[in-house]
Amino acid sequence: MAVLDRTRTHRATATATAAAGRRAAGPGIALAAVATLVWSGSFVAARALHDSVPPVQQAFWRWTVALLVVAPFTARGAWRRRAILRRHLGHCLLAALLGVTVYNTLVNQAALSTSAGNMGMIMAAAPVLMAALERLGGVRLGARRTTGMLIACAGVLLLIGTGSGATGFTAGDLWMLAAAASFAAYSALLRRRPAELAGPAFLFTSFALGTAMLLPACALSVAVQGTFTPTPATVGPLLYVGVLSSALAFLAWNKAVALVGAARAGAVYHLQPLCVAGLSYVLLGERPSWTQAACAVLVLGGVVLGTAAPGRAGHTGG
Repeated sequence: MAVLDRTRTHRATATATAAAGRRAAGPGIALAAVATLVWSGSFVAARALHDSVPPVQQAFWRWTVALLVVAPFTARGAWRRRAILRRHLGHCLLAALLGVTVYNTLVNQAALSTSAGNMGMIMAAAPVLMAALERLGGVRLGARRTTGMLIACAGVLLLIGTGSGATGFTAGDLWMLAAAASFAAYSALLRRRPAELAGPAFLFTSFALGTAMLLPACALSVAVQGTFTPTPATVGPLLYVGVLSSALAFLAWNKAVALVGAARAGAVYHLQPLCVAGLSYVLLGERPSWTQAACAVLVLGGVVLGTAAPGRAGHTGG
């Protein structure tokens, strides 16, 4: 009788867990879609600002705004954990340099000469670069992941070789490839992050250190290139990338991962190139070419085939 009762209890628990999972699936997928759409908009915003706000100044004001947004919720926790953060200062500095200072500046530099659609597709290959870094670290990838990497890389090389449709090859495509490599290195670093660094305190510290490292470059940019004129056309996109892309999307993504898991949320993120293409067409009038469509098939197919092992996916962003 006791064994029967335990079996019934186990079945009831499993049924309740499955039901809870189904209830969470809808909101979780929706939050992942919101984060992906918002991150896609950051490439469109960078392209919209390419002729009015210098790249370094874009990055500096983006993260200044983001820091002001998250500070009320994270600064106190960072102060309480200051001894831990000081102990791992080298890790924090490198993460901030790769994920905040360098990555976003390279994205903005790429936007000077390539389309938002190309930026989104090249960035979609970042998980493949992450896998390549894992291989350099001694991790065996297996035939499936290796094949996926090669297919996605072929798509990126074709995209760079043919350029943005009518404009041909642009230096911006190479800048964007460098940005994807920077983000891949940042993500690989996060996977080796000490457990005690996780949480809002690390987020605040990364934002603060990355912004501080951008300050000298921003001052030099102002001295050489001059400052930009604050207008709705410049302030609006900067507020978008600072508040939505750097704060809201991050919170939505983390909640989505908590509800449906990293693998299912990551599957939604693979739609980012399509979101970028749609937004750039509607907001910027950029028409995707057939070459871009073919490259998108190769990149997305390769990424889906060759990225994270079942049940795992890294944090993504834009």
